[in-house]
Amino acid sequence: MSLETAAETVAEQIKRQGFVEVFAHHDADGIAAASILCHAMLRAGIRFRLRVRPEVKASDLTGDAAYLLCDLGSGRDDLPKTTMVVDHHLVRFEGEFIANPRLAGIDGDRELTAAGMAYYVAQALGDNRDLAGLVIPGILGDGQEFVGKNIEIFNDAIANGIIVPDRGLLLPGRDMTERWYMATSPYLDGVSGNEPLIADILDAAHDTRQEGNGPRLDTLLSRVVLASAKGTSAGSLFSTYGDTLHLQREVIEDAHALAAVIDACGKTGNGEIGATLCLRSSHGIEQAWEITRQHRMNIIEAVKTARPLDGSPGIFEVQGITIASDVADILVRDLLQTRPVLVYAQGNGRCHISARCPSGAKADIGPLMQRLADACGGSGGGHVLRAGATIPCDRIEMFTKGWQEATAS
Repeated sequence: MSLETAAETVAEQIKRQGFVEVFAHHDADGIAAASILCHAMLRAGIRFRLRVRPEVKASDLTGDAAYLLCDLGSGRDDLPKTTMVVDHHLVRFEGEFIANPRLAGIDGDRELTAAGMAYYVAQALGDNRDLAGLVIPGILGDGQEFVGKNIEIFNDAIANGIIVPDRGLLLPGRDMTERWYMATSPYLDGVSGNEPLIADILDAAHDTRQEGNGPRLDTLLSRVVLASAKGTSAGSLFSTYGDTLHLQREVIEDAHALAAVIDACGKTGNGEIGATLCLRSSHGIEQAWEITRQHRMNIIEAVKTARPLDGSPGIFEVQGITIASDVADILVRDLLQTRPVLVYAQGNGRCHISARCPSGAKADIGPLMQRLADACGGSGGGHVLRAGATIPCDRIEMFTKGWQEATAS
């Protein structure tokens, strides 16, 4: 089935509903995907309720309600067949109403996110081209590339004046100090969270000849590189500056900032605030920024104190289920790790696990995490190089042993 046909099938099912229960995954891609479809349903006169969750189980979908899962559901084979799923993860769901790029032969790891898939469904619901800007937080949040269907949506959005490209710093923040202070994507070893050093760097880069007396950007970047190069990958250093994207219709115009804010809101249990921003209400912006700042400081502290478990290189335990995935990203992407990494955190008797493989690795950890989680009485899955699982905490040793055996080579 083609991508467009799948989108139309889901859209037609949505149109049949008077009310839809929407569940969104709690990251930037999931919240953006659900928000795109909520915008489209609102315009089509379809009522809905949106909830943001780290996962959804079959027991959450009861009664005769119409359920729409965004960035969730593909990896489960126990959901009601009438469930509507808009996703890009590995597929086990066998229902009719699923829109997933993988089923059309499109790479769901690189070329189309759940938000991008949601955009196709929204277009099948009506003229919703102005929502293209919300696809970008999904691309940035999931670390996808501007290729394939992603670049098609992006180019159309530029042509329609929805997105304006530029060049500049890619770090989110309300001022120059905050951009460096809460840098986690990328994480800059020795700089992130180091307020005295950042103040010194900004002072040294200060240019009295420049209008507004701001820092010279070339001097600033050079000093940051010198301060963090020893422990930070070259690719991460390069990713502090590059192509910026101005989202002309969104309440936070900078795409990298919007992605960071809604991701932080979702992962800290404040998904409704992130979704409100995506639904273009500016009421909670300052609260959302404060949530983002605290969330990123928690991540930075966890990275600074992260140590592998005894006898288990590449396996880390952190405190706080909201930060495990971000810590795993940083360890592999920014801090010169050459082996697969597994990070877990305990909460309410459940272990929340995030696994990552370095870019270029010959691995496919999504199915591995799914198998290990199933064996431990939990659930798991994901992508080729990024995956996750949730299992009972009393099975964590069994899980990590299986992980070590599978990734030893």
